[in-house]
Amino acid sequence: MKTDIAVILATLVLGGLLALPRVAEFRLWRATITPLASIIGSGFLVLGPILDDAYGGYAPLAMALLCALAWAFGAAIRFNMADGAEDDANQTRSENLLDTGSQWALAFAYVISVAYYLNLFGGFAVSLTPWPGHFAAHLVTTAIYAVILTVGWTRGFRWLEWMEYGSVTLKLAIIAGLIVGLGAFFDVKASQGTLILAPPLLTGVPALTLLFGLIVTVQGFETSRYLGASYDRGLRIRSMRLAQGLATAIYMIYILLIAYVFPPDAAPLTETAVIDLMRLVSPLLPVMLVAAALSAQFSAAVADTGGAGGLLAEVTGGKVTVRKGYAALGTLGIALTWTTNIFVIINYASRAFAAYYALQAAIATLRAARRGDRRRAAGFGALALLGLAIVIFGTPAPA
Repeated sequence: MKTDIAVILATLVLGGLLALPRVAEFRLWRATITPLASIIGSGFLVLGPILDDAYGGYAPLAMALLCALAWAFGAAIRFNMADGAEDDANQTRSENLLDTGSQWALAFAYVISVAYYLNLFGGFAVSLTPWPGHFAAHLVTTAIYAVILTVGWTRGFRWLEWMEYGSVTLKLAIIAGLIVGLGAFFDVKASQGTLILAPPLLTGVPALTLLFGLIVTVQGFETSRYLGASYDRGLRIRSMRLAQGLATAIYMIYILLIAYVFPPDAAPLTETAVIDLMRLVSPLLPVMLVAAALSAQFSAAVADTGGAGGLLAEVTGGKVTVRKGYAALGTLGIALTWTTNIFVIINYASRAFAAYYALQAAIATLRAARRGDRRRAAGFGALALLGLAIVIFGTPAPA
């Protein structure tokens, strides 16, 4: 009972604070909200069970490595932003080719990420109903695809922009409640001397390649680069750093609390495994998580659908219209939904984003070399090669 009260209070307090006009209208926070929501929006729903199952007591180390890798890729993008790569008319031919390739990679990554978001939406939508399971979840996912694509084709997505801050506030408030609940649960286990140090299921190369396949769960920081219409370059760079710092803190606390209280077989590894785990903490948390998942995944899918359509139109010089981009996205997404599972989709999305990050790191390498900064050029070059390795070797979590 005390845990339930603490969960409710934490959720209400943070939700109330974020809803205050002074907070909601603070420009740095507004600029931080979009990348922060992208980073923790979906990863928070799947990372805990995946890392706990695969890495056991080493799950926090795996999380720290993921966050460090994301920070490194973010540093390459921030370098390009600070160096003026976004609007530099004097880019070399090589830089132009890499930039065009990165836009193609990002457009494709958006297409896959929408499938990721909407498959999570479908899974969580049916998780507390009398009809849980893949078939019902796929039906819901397909129906939501139809709704989003119909709206995008006929009306565009501007009418949904008002949802963004509200959905992010709800998500962050629920995450606060979840962490407080987990903290209380951890404290009870520690006082009883029943904390668990499970051995890792994966070690060596398989452990590394699975980590490669999870990059999408810490992806989203790059959205700061594309907020130029609303915020100046300096503010966007600061907002990306702040978003990544906050996301790292949230993820590390979450994984530290979850890694030592549940045995590896506490729940089957599915896209909604976190619900089964949170039932053991508080009966309130499953309902709250479903509410957060539906709101967050829907708004994220809408945002990336719009982003993918716009990018495809831009990189093809208008040959593929925004509407045709939506149609291609929907066709591929529904095909992925019915022919594979969420963990394979996560892997595909991770490798697609890794391609984008690798190309951005390659641009940073060339720009740093052009300015005689050999140390940074070497670091960004190594990062580009690491991104390429992720594209080639990333593997999905075992379903």
